Amino acid sequence: MKKPPLIWLNISVFSITFLVASIGTPLYLWFEGLSLGLVVAFVALSAFSGLSITAGYHRLWSHRTYEAHWTIRALFALGGALAVQNSVLHWASDHREHHKHVDHKDDDPYSISRGFWFAHIGWMLREYHAHRYGDYSNVKDLQNDPVVMWQHRNYLTLTLAMNFGLPILIGLAIGQLWGALIIVGFLRLVLNHHTTFFINSLAHMWGKRPYTERNSARDNGVIALVTYGEGYHNYHHIFSGDYRNGIRWYHYDPSKWLIWSLAKLGLAKNLKRANAYQIEKAKLEVMWLRLRDRRHTVAERLEQEYDELLTHLRDMYMQRKAWLSVRRSELQNSVEASELYSQYKELKRSFRRQRRAFKRQLRMAAQTA
Repeated sequence: MKKPPLIWLNISVFSITFLVASIGTPLYLWFEGLSLGLVVAFVALSAFSGLSITAGYHRLWSHRTYEAHWTIRALFALGGALAVQNSVLHWASDHREHHKHVDHKDDDPYSISRGFWFAHIGWMLREYHAHRYGDYSNVKDLQNDPVVMWQHRNYLTLTLAMNFGLPILIGLAIGQLWGALIIVGFLRLVLNHHTTFFINSLAHMWGKRPYTERNSARDNGVIALVTYGEGYHNYHHIFSGDYRNGIRWYHYDPSKWLIWSLAKLGLAKNLKRANAYQIEKAKLEVMWLRLRDRRHTVAERLEQEYDELLTHLRDMYMQRKAWLSVRRSELQNSVEASELYSQYKELKRSFRRQRRAFKRQLRMAAQTA
């Protein structure tokens, strides 16, 4: 089968930036050394461009998990141009197709089913989906956002200004023009590119699948460290409407923390979170399906306990809902609210004990399988 035509612009951008960064950086450090100003500028612009993709392109625009003030949207649009990953409109269109057709060899724009190289960067080097270029029918909602359309119309100008103009200004300010161009400009861009691309490649190959096994996405805390929290990818692919990727307090997810902070400052609102019951249910279903697939002899005995655990989980969240309803009413300080809360806490403690016992039995069953 004939391969699609090469996209020479993309090939040139990836090749030139990599060569300048890989050759220029060691040479500059050898002859000039590394200053504090360059380090600060490198870290600041890396975070700015990275978070603009994760908190902006991804969670704000692609999945609409929250709403942001126009000033924040404008900053994310500029940071997205600094990241050189196409306009918001184009990026979000591709990403929505990815979620709609995840792992499909042809319809998923960066399907891992075609291998690491294709998912990581290969999909951008040839015209694999030329029929979709300019087709933004799946992002009609974003076309109503003036910031998105302003960035889309002026993307090339903004990209050149952010990736050459900004490093030049920084270089002039700290007296290291070439250092800023090479390290803050080219090296930062190459590292931002490939760490972001890890979400499409490594995050679909390396890690655990605690929430669903219906697709290849994985949860991986190591990937989260270099992708501003996007490494909890298995969770994201089943609960993509959640503004968080790392849902536990200890999960490294600076994008989540940024969005939460913006909400506290009045610059973001309507933060969406997945239902806690559905999250726990998804985890239990994966645990049960794994055991069932092993056709273990103790499956029938554990099935009853699994059903009881789901019932207990449902009762616990119904009790919590009843308590919250009373708490929000005029009876907030009443005996009824206090009793409902006590009942909810006891159900929660009991559920956790039952869940721990169920997990122990699953582990024992797996060890003897």
